[in-house]
Amino acid sequence: MGPPPRPRGGGGSRCTAGVVVHLGPSPTPLPGCRGGAARRQRAEPDWLVRRPPSLSVRGLLLHLTIAMSGINRREKKYAKKMRNQPSNVTFSSSDPGAGRSGIGSIESQSDVNYREQQRGSHGGYCHRGQGSDRKHLQNVPKFLFAKDFAQYRAAEINAMLKAVAHKSNSQFLQSLPPHLRRRAMSDNVKRLPRRLREIAKKEMEKIAHLKKEQSKSKSRKARRRHGNLLLEFNRRQRRNIWLETHIWHAKRFHMVKKWGYCLANKPTSKSYRACYRAMTQQCLLQDMSYYCCLELNGTQENLLKALAPLSSREAGPTFASVDCLSGKRQGSLVLYKAEQYPEKPLGPITFLWRPKAEPENHSENRQLWIWAHPALKMDLLTELQLACQCSDDPLPEPAPTECNTSTQKGAGLKRKLQDKVGEKVVPKKKIIGNSTRDPSKPVSWTSLTTGIVIEDLTMEILRYRLIGPLSHSAILEVFQPAVVTENSEVTGARASPCWWSEYCRKSEDVALHNRQGDFLQLLSGVASPAEISTGSVLGLTVRDPRLNIPENRTAALPDPSQFKDLEKVKEFSLKGIPSECAQSQIWDRNIRNIVTETKISEQELNQMKSKLLVPGSQLNLGPQESKIPILLVQQPGKVAGKENIGWGSGWDILFPKGWGMAFWIPLIYRGVRVGGLQEGVKHCQYQGIPRFPDDFPDCPAGMRHSEVTEKELMDKYKRYPPAKRPNYIHYGTMSPFRCPWQQLVEEWEEKSKATGVKPTVGGKESELKSEVQISNKKPVGANEGKTSKQSSDKEKTPEPEEEMEEDSENVVVLEPKIPSPKDIPAESGHVPILRSRKLLKQLSAWCRPTSSRGQQAKQSSGSLQVQMAADVVNSIKCSYPRFLVWARLSPLKKGCPIANATICIPSEEDLQLTASDSKNCAPQEPKHRDPFKRQIKTLKKKKKGALPEDLESGSGGQDLKPVSSCRKDLVLGLWPDQPQAVMSHCSRLAIGYVSQGDFSLNVGCGEALGFVSLLGLLHMLSNQPAEKRGLVLVRNPASLQYRLAKINIEV
Repeated sequence: MGPPPRPRGGGGSRCTAGVVVHLGPSPTPLPGCRGGAARRQRAEPDWLVRRPPSLSVRGLLLHLTIAMSGINRREKKYAKKMRNQPSNVTFSSSDPGAGRSGIGSIESQSDVNYREQQRGSHGGYCHRGQGSDRKHLQNVPKFLFAKDFAQYRAAEINAMLKAVAHKSNSQFLQSLPPHLRRRAMSDNVKRLPRRLREIAKKEMEKIAHLKKEQSKSKSRKARRRHGNLLLEFNRRQRRNIWLETHIWHAKRFHMVKKWGYCLANKPTSKSYRACYRAMTQQCLLQDMSYYCCLELNGTQENLLKALAPLSSREAGPTFASVDCLSGKRQGSLVLYKAEQYPEKPLGPITFLWRPKAEPENHSENRQLWIWAHPALKMDLLTELQLACQCSDDPLPEPAPTECNTSTQKGAGLKRKLQDKVGEKVVPKKKIIGNSTRDPSKPVSWTSLTTGIVIEDLTMEILRYRLIGPLSHSAILEVFQPAVVTENSEVTGARASPCWWSEYCRKSEDVALHNRQGDFLQLLSGVASPAEISTGSVLGLTVRDPRLNIPENRTAALPDPSQFKDLEKVKEFSLKGIPSECAQSQIWDRNIRNIVTETKISEQELNQMKSKLLVPGSQLNLGPQESKIPILLVQQPGKVAGKENIGWGSGWDILFPKGWGMAFWIPLIYRGVRVGGLQEGVKHCQYQGIPRFPDDFPDCPAGMRHSEVTEKELMDKYKRYPPAKRPNYIHYGTMSPFRCPWQQLVEEWEEKSKATGVKPTVGGKESELKSEVQISNKKPVGANEGKTSKQSSDKEKTPEPEEEMEEDSENVVVLEPKIPSPKDIPAESGHVPILRSRKLLKQLSAWCRPTSSRGQQAKQSSGSLQVQMAADVVNSIKCSYPRFLVWARLSPLKKGCPIANATICIPSEEDLQLTASDSKNCAPQEPKHRDPFKRQIKTLKKKKKGALPEDLESGSGGQDLKPVSSCRKDLVLGLWPDQPQAVMSHCSRLAIGYVSQGDFSLNVGCGEALGFVSLLGLLHMLSNQPAEKRGLVLVRNPASLQYRLAKINIEV
């Protein structure tokens, strides 16, 4: 018989230095062993210690059986104790309990041989009740060397001594055992043992010092006091600018930090559809004060000369437009770098000229306001400084006016004007305007050569936007023209509105003010702001809107019965507002400062209301009432396309800073609904216009925005577990978070060159059957990448003068102006967008414009189907090889496209399937194989430390690569690098991507907006039949299903 089962962990034997403890069977028969024969005596060395004779084999087995019942509990308890051990303490992985007594890591070869022999003799079979015991006791060593045991446990002992000597995150009371701790020891050091008193003194001194540095936090009541709350708000505005309506929005909206501002993103309440109904039927209010305003001051000739290279007439009206130059309309355009059209755009801007005081005087200085998105501000400011040749010398501060602009000392000021030392205390004031502006940096730049002055008016002029057909009704109820002040009434009045008394002294100014009030009353007879001329401007001087706030919130509704002069309303809608009525005193900086500083505070106004004899009656301040100059600017809404013209129209209100909440609350009480950035995105999407900076990939701000968006989407994707996120490699989506515009247009350019498209040469004149005529043909521009010899030859040939006109029968004649190759330099990472209105009209006619649902083509009276001429297509391809085209996609059946969806060309089989089966006309993309999935699993196994040797060396299979050659930045479901072929990666050729898409409440189905390659679009239109021209396939990034859609180009 073999020896009895050995106890796990060495039983109760002890180890001493230089002594080996024998854990095997005793050579002499043990007393108490029943039925056991006497065993043969063996020679025993002196250093061998016997098992205690008082313990029998049965008693030993009984002891082990009882101990094994609680082994799982002991293991859990031991693992809990060992989880905070140092990293240098390691134990054998075969025995979880090894290390508690130092047993398990040292085992002799004889013990291993003995265990193998016993395993073979029993054939791997164990009786019931013995299998589990032997399984746990097989790894117990036979002998234990105390010297080696201490040596192997030296690292653990050193870590323990170090932890005891250097206590971390523990107090002096924790050095005592729990039964010796007393509460009085924390106050009186003498109650501690003497060995701990010095340590306790040092710790108590340190705690007392920290308490002095960190003062006790104030109570909520103290923190909510006006002075402390104001200081806290001012501190939080140092990095991000707060709008004047920030606190109102923060209580009702989800706030985001963007472009250096803290802006409202979307309401916390469920109001998605309610906001759409407000834009369509009622009125929606948005705070657009985060838009930046730059003022240019100089002579008209110098301003137009400096700004002419920044825009082009091909893209639309410029700064020199007649209606805009007179000041009666607001203009909008896309700015470019100087002499870089159509390449290198900066972004979209809106501009407004100040009307002339004397129309005959051409030498007077003009003022020009340019409004731009905050992401565009720095690029625009730099380009304007270069164009106007302005330096960084700041202008001197304006001279103070004769009026007393200081606020009255009374309510709201500190009683204590000096502190203990005797220094003057600065009273706490609310920050108005740009809180992040550095006082040392200039806000004005002047040019010594041209005399042009550029001034930054960011947050100096606030801007609210009202969207919807009832926006002018809310304006009529909130704004009332100011009462003309007589000279006798000014005597004895407060000096704050002195600018208004000076203004009323001139009869012509009073007549103009009355005329502007008459035009304001004409708005009551207009059904919608879309009936007024686009961009019309009306200047006004209004009363304080806080004085006529209703008691309850009511909706502002039009009342046609109050205005019966329909002839004036008709004339007002046709001719618009004259330029002299667009004048306003808001252009004067001194008057703006006076209006801001002399505003009556809410506290003072409430005190006056409390003294009224009839509570709730309107307060009449007389000459002391504030007069605020404002500007009303009409927003046209949807102007592109043929349907829903005028949707989303409204008014913009411009007024001085400091009056944000004074204008906001009265508008809220007129029943308007407030929207945030999300509502602004939907407003642009339903209009079909690109939104800055999301839909401007050719601008520097758009490129930066796409990088930030890609990083955010990538981080969000990685936060999901692999089983809960889509594998974009299987779906054939190469770039799910960013559209690879540069690679797409380059591949289409290579494909166009491979098909043999060359510039048109010759001086022939041909008449095309499609009524598209090209006269005086000459060599057009060459593709990018031509040799210098070819470029020089083409520069010698004169550029053709080509035009496009639209006749009475809606037939488009194409003669596009083709720039020379030097005007279109090749630049990596930059993809321009086609904004020439003439070319866009030609492309729109070729695409067969349809309705928003894309189901029926529009048939206008007398219109003919425009055919595509090969010469015209080739000339456009050679002139604009790397351009993108903005397009709107309308699914024909099912489908709701989303952002970054792929736009593809349908094959001939797809078009035939559409004609044969109208119900199921959408093909599917075959599933792609993921070549990186096995490598990611290999890296994961290596990280866990369970990688086999064959995988480590790469010999496990032909498909496996060595771990050393695997990339470390692989993410399951994403391509690690930009793929080589974007256009032909899937079964259908890709021509573009969706920029923004969602279910449209405006049309009742899915709708998308995006860009397509100009060469890919022309290739598709040329190969499609006339009746099916403009059909494309759209596929979402996480889907294999294609959806048939109609592409429309709206101008």
